[in-house]
Amino acid sequence: MTAAYSHTVTWDPPPERGRYAGHNGLDVMRRTLAEGGARSPISALMDFDLVRADLGHVVFEGRPGPQHVNPIGIVHGGFAATLLDAALWSAVQTTIEPGQGNTTVDLKVNYFRPMTADMGLVTCEATIVNRGSRIAMAEGRITDRAGKLYAHGASTLMILKL
Repeated sequence: MTAAYSHTVTWDPPPERGRYAGHNGLDVMRRTLAEGGARSPISALMDFDLVRADLGHVVFEGRPGPQHVNPIGIVHGGFAATLLDAALWSAVQTTIEPGQGNTTVDLKVNYFRPMTADMGLVTCEATIVNRGSRIAMAEGRITDRAGKLYAHGASTLMILKL
């Protein structure tokens, strides 16, 4: 019989309703980082974190692990796609004013080399390409510690009134 593995996921509770009312997206992200970087359910599940936020630009770090491996023994492309989606959304979120939000309209990912469960930390940087009043476009890259490119993504996002 083969040994079984398990993976426990723990995330932070969402901030109390209205805590960030009146703050823009960049202020909220920087405040979250200053307070220790609360993990959302998706970032806990996939094991990645926001590490830097500037206007129109964010940096995430991710840890591909054995829980992300597909049947052929490499990290599933969904890990890169999810990491890119979170970073691209967050880059646009840094430009959001109070009373606004954003949501992904489309996501395009190009894969350049496979990730492995033992490769260590990867970095995902995302930057806004264009920001209009209703539509934004961002692009991002996932690289390893040596700077090798693993995936590139681009996304169109819709700016919403909440």
